[in-house]
Amino acid sequence: MGDVLAGLPTDRLFIDGDWVTGRPADRFETHDPATGRLLAEVAGADESDVDAAVDAARRAFERGPWARMMPTDRANILWRIGELIEQHGAEIAELETRDQGAPVEDKKAFDVANAAAHFRYYAGWCTKLDGQTLAVSVPDVTYETRRIPVGVCALITPWNVPLMMAAWKLGPALAAGNTVVLKPAEQAPLSTLRLAQLCEEAGLPTGVLNVLTGGPVVGKALVRHPGVDKVSFTGSVEVGRDIHRVASDTFKRLSLELGGKAPSVIAPDADIDTVVRANLASGLINAGQTCAAYTRFYVHSTVVDEFGSKMAEAAQHIRLGNGLDASTEMGPLVSQEHLDRVDGYVRKGISEGATLLTGGARAGGDLSEGFFYEPTIFTDVKDDMAIVRDEIFGPVLSILSFDDIDDVVARANDSRYGLNAAVWTRDLTFAKRVSEGIRAGAVYINSGPLQDPAAPWGGMRSSGIGREMGREGINAYTEVKGIWTSFA
Repeated sequence: MGDVLAGLPTDRLFIDGDWVTGRPADRFETHDPATGRLLAEVAGADESDVDAAVDAARRAFERGPWARMMPTDRANILWRIGELIEQHGAEIAELETRDQGAPVEDKKAFDVANAAAHFRYYAGWCTKLDGQTLAVSVPDVTYETRRIPVGVCALITPWNVPLMMAAWKLGPALAAGNTVVLKPAEQAPLSTLRLAQLCEEAGLPTGVLNVLTGGPVVGKALVRHPGVDKVSFTGSVEVGRDIHRVASDTFKRLSLELGGKAPSVIAPDADIDTVVRANLASGLINAGQTCAAYTRFYVHSTVVDEFGSKMAEAAQHIRLGNGLDASTEMGPLVSQEHLDRVDGYVRKGISEGATLLTGGARAGGDLSEGFFYEPTIFTDVKDDMAIVRDEIFGPVLSILSFDDIDDVVARANDSRYGLNAAVWTRDLTFAKRVSEGIRAGAVYINSGPLQDPAAPWGGMRSSGIGREMGREGINAYTEVKGIWTSFA
């Protein structure tokens, strides 16, 4: 623990290129979810710190070199950030595992690698922010468009994959020439502080990146701040709704990714053994604490019993443990508060009449001091139950039965969410009808929830507004400016 925390300025805020000491009264604690033990006391920002960070970002945007820097020079800095993330990958992965809980091997293979890939991908976009010359029906006039940065961006990231989410937002924001105030979730802020150090080492100019740690008061102050031009938030529907309402007062640009309740449709011809393994992995990744997790399984009535029994058996063999142990397959939930929330949904599922196939309790024994919850699977589930309707954000999976394609599409769409979905079949007609019928930002056919920096990500309905990654990610952090030139 001492090694990865050594030199990490947990008691500081990063404002205008300096690590500034926060007020002792605003400090908060972050704990190791595998043990419940204190990891660090972390500086908490107040409204005066928000003002200072936004002012620094504004000065850097309007007077600093970043937005006016040669595109290749911006690209080199972003590429260097990606390199540094990769070089320090083992350290960052361990730091994030201690702070958030997921297995360190998963952090290395996915979170760290994905974060580095995003900075490299968007480094390439620095030289491609071109516009168009368009034909207009006005004599002796030319018209061209340019993509220009939005300005000062407030980026608010969640606790489940903090480093990766920071990279998803920082990459395109910085590539486009914006300046940033970044606020990580208070439950797992440490990897973001390390990222700020690496950005500084890579040569990011003063004031371009500012990092404020703290609770909801910091996020709220950023959202309503008149000096912020854009807010990008990943988190709950309820908080996203509040952000949307408050940001409308100052017409801020918004990107909101607000979670999901992904349906996975299993056809009668699917290879059940393969599908069980893939869906269990997709449902329990990060202990179910991911918006892309497959959590409601619509299984054809001819194979639903086989699917349920095999999934329950496989879930009972999932190895729970400290994420630093290489043999661990599923780590803890992030906090006691979140564990209580997940367990509350399990109790509600039982009270509403669902049948518990396996799990349904906090893990005991050697794991009792951490926030571990058993992989939990329900069957005999009805569409109107809370465990089907709400995003639980934990290792709780529901199995439902279907017979008709049109019926299962309608039921899959009967949700306030629309982030992603899956279809499992060898029948191309079935795959086409279901994938085209489901209303979601991404549909995976015979696959877990894959992601790539080039592939846009985001949802429909209450799953959010806008897209991250790919060209759409760049568009979210730029404005289109028209230039009219008269030769008359």
